[in-house]
Amino acid sequence: MTSEAPATSAYAQLEAQWRRLSLVGDAIGALHWDQSVMTPPGGAAARAEQIATLKVLRHEMITESRIGDLLEQGVPELAATTGERGAGEGRWRAANVDEMRRRWVHATAVPSDLVDAMSRAGSHCETLWRDARAKSDFESVRPALEEVLTLTKSIAEAKSAALGCGAYDALLDSYEPGGRSANIDVIFDEYAAFLPGFLDDVLSRQDNAPTPLAPTGPFPAEKQRALCRRMAEAVGFNFDEGRLDESLHPFSTGTPEDSRITTRYEKDDYAFALMGVLHETGHAMYERGRPAAWRHQPVGDARGMTLHESQSLIVEMQACRSRPFYEWAAPVLRDAFGGSGSTWSAENLYRRAIRVERGFIRVDADEVTYPAHVILRYRLERAMLAGDLSLRDLPGAWNDGLQALLNITPPDDRRGCLQDIHWYDGAWGYFPTYTLGAMAAAQFFETASAQNPDIVDGLRRGDFSPLMTWLGNNVHSQASVTSTDGVIEAATGRPLDDAAFKRHLRTRYLEN
Repeated sequence: MTSEAPATSAYAQLEAQWRRLSLVGDAIGALHWDQSVMTPPGGAAARAEQIATLKVLRHEMITESRIGDLLEQGVPELAATTGERGAGEGRWRAANVDEMRRRWVHATAVPSDLVDAMSRAGSHCETLWRDARAKSDFESVRPALEEVLTLTKSIAEAKSAALGCGAYDALLDSYEPGGRSANIDVIFDEYAAFLPGFLDDVLSRQDNAPTPLAPTGPFPAEKQRALCRRMAEAVGFNFDEGRLDESLHPFSTGTPEDSRITTRYEKDDYAFALMGVLHETGHAMYERGRPAAWRHQPVGDARGMTLHESQSLIVEMQACRSRPFYEWAAPVLRDAFGGSGSTWSAENLYRRAIRVERGFIRVDADEVTYPAHVILRYRLERAMLAGDLSLRDLPGAWNDGLQALLNITPPDDRRGCLQDIHWYDGAWGYFPTYTLGAMAAAQFFETASAQNPDIVDGLRRGDFSPLMTWLGNNVHSQASVTSTDGVIEAATGRPLDDAAFKRHLRTRYLEN
């Protein structure tokens, strides 16, 4: 809390309430981590009950009748006590009230019983999804997913009326404040048109070059874990204030003082776990870099998932799949697994890291084809929410869509519509931020590298501090004081577009 106003002022009361809300949210996050990492199968129902109860409590706290009145009082109060809206502390307080109001509108649009039902349905469906995915049995989880979708539609309709936008955009706004599908359609349609010819050129170039050698396993989980810890530490992750654990789907959660990242170890390929950790470390560094003075206030939170994904992808894709990075990392990888020979050379490992192929799995996809996976999910979830696609037809629609985008068809649902956790645990409207984040990452890295050449030189010696300093100053520290485009434009000189991303792809895959 930063208030200099009297403790009884409307604004001070709002800050106090949002601090409590933030702490309850931290507790929910810890329980979600436990649910994914530590909870035994028999404890799933109890953990779901606890999470649902806390979500309802949080919802009731934000929808208290007095909150709307305090928000109305807080705006003129701030104008009288902090002076010019655009100056210093006043700017942050005004943005704090704006973000409080946005969250209040989202919350008051949805009744508590619907919040409770959605939490329980998501927890139940996610539990069933884990087994269904392993067995490639979509039908076994479809009834539970039907319930999640029905509840999601109800939430979308309620928020749509409150926000004055379309149902899909109302869900998108929860993850990307101010994001609109009309803008996304333009970006995604342009990339879908760009991809076929570009992908053909990349694959043709690959076919005319020696195939990178694949290091042979097995790679013991213990050695992978040690390597992942070392790489996370190089980026800046502090294990005195964080943990690395295992989960079916890699994720990052926790608080700046207690970061939790997870990954999954594959015995025949260390790269999955390593890149997963680097990706999640990028997320954690963003959380750790948020301004301490505004902790537990909405304005101090990360500014939506586009920027969050940009911070994970600038580490994983822009930095850690670059040739300079492998000049440092190759000896580290070789020593970690006792490798030798040309397979473990920097150039071979780099070429393997940027290998492009038409694959079925989003989380394994290269950065050229990855946007196609996101475009597919974006189009499908919009169709399901609009009622234009039934869940019974989802597997076939998924397969047809991937065939159209990448000219491949999944052989089973495990490698098709069952591969992601998001829909099954209730995260609808999230997927577009992955590719928007990739484009933002390219724009940030291009600008940062031009402003400070030591960023790229630092990667050659395993020193991420020049990059992290730039990100801290230009992204992390800005939190939610302005919009996503506001952060991007202030850092790079222009709003988000796909130009830097396409330049990056052409340079890395056709010219380098």
